[in-house]
Amino acid sequence: MKESQFNQSLAIPVPPSKLKPFFTTVFIAVLLLWGGWQIEFSFTELLRGLPNMWDLIVQLVPPNWDYFSVITQPILETIRMAVVGTTLGGLIAFPLSILAARNVFSSAWITTSARFVLNLIRTIPELLLAALFVAVFGIGPIPGIFALMFFSIGIIAKLFYESIEAIDPGPLEAMTAVGANKLKWIFYGVVPQIMASFMSFFLYTFEINIRAAAVLGLVGAGGIGLYYEQTLGFLDYGKTASIIIYTLVVVLIIDYLSTRIREKLT
Repeated sequence: MKESQFNQSLAIPVPPSKLKPFFTTVFIAVLLLWGGWQIEFSFTELLRGLPNMWDLIVQLVPPNWDYFSVITQPILETIRMAVVGTTLGGLIAFPLSILAARNVFSSAWITTSARFVLNLIRTIPELLLAALFVAVFGIGPIPGIFALMFFSIGIIAKLFYESIEAIDPGPLEAMTAVGANKLKWIFYGVVPQIMASFMSFFLYTFEINIRAAAVLGLVGAGGIGLYYEQTLGFLDYGKTASIIIYTLVVVLIIDYLSTRIREKLT
C-alpha cells in the first residue's frame, strides 16, 4: 500500500493537450468573424474612409493658439467637475463596497442587494446619465457632476469590495475572539488594511473622470465639452485642435501627479 502511494507521488505529470490552444484560437476567430458579420463590418469601407480621416487631420493643423485663453476657464471647470464628482462618488462608494464584501457581512441579503445597486449603476453609461441630469437640472456643470459621481461609485466600489475580500483575515479573527462589535470590527480590522487601496482606486477614477468630463459637455453637461460641440459644429477645426492639445496637456499632468501619489501609497 505504501509502495503504491510512493509510486503515485512520483508519477510524471501529464502535459497539457496541444489541441487546447488550437481550439481556443479557432473559437476566438469564429467569435470575431461572427461579430463582424453581425455588425456588417467591412475592411473595404474602412480603407475607403482612410483618405477622409487624413483630410480631417490636415484641417486640424495648425491649431488656433489664440483660442487657449478662451478655453482656460472651461478646462478649469472640467477639472472642478471631476474633483467634486469623484469625491462625492468615493464617499458613497466606501460604505457601499463594505456592504458588498462577503467577508464583512455574511448575510446574502445585504451583500446581494449592495451588489445589485452597484451593477445597476455601472449599467448606465456616463453620457446617458449626463443627458438625463441635463433634462432635470438644465445645461451646466451640475448634471456633469452628478453623472461623474454615479460613474465613480460604480468603478470605485467594484474595485474596492474585491480588495476588501482579499484582506488578511487574521486581525478580523482576533477582534472577533475578544468580542469586538461589528462597527469596531470594520473600523479597526478592515479599514486600516484597505485605505491605501481605496486612495489608489480613488485617484485612478479621478484620472478617468478628467477624460470623461471633457466629453460630457457634448450633451450639455458643462465643461470643455461644450466647446468641442461648438467648434465641431462650425467646422472650426483649428479651435478643436487647440482644445485637444490643451486637454492632453492637462491629462498628462494629472496622470503624472496621480501616478506619483499612488506609488507613495503602495
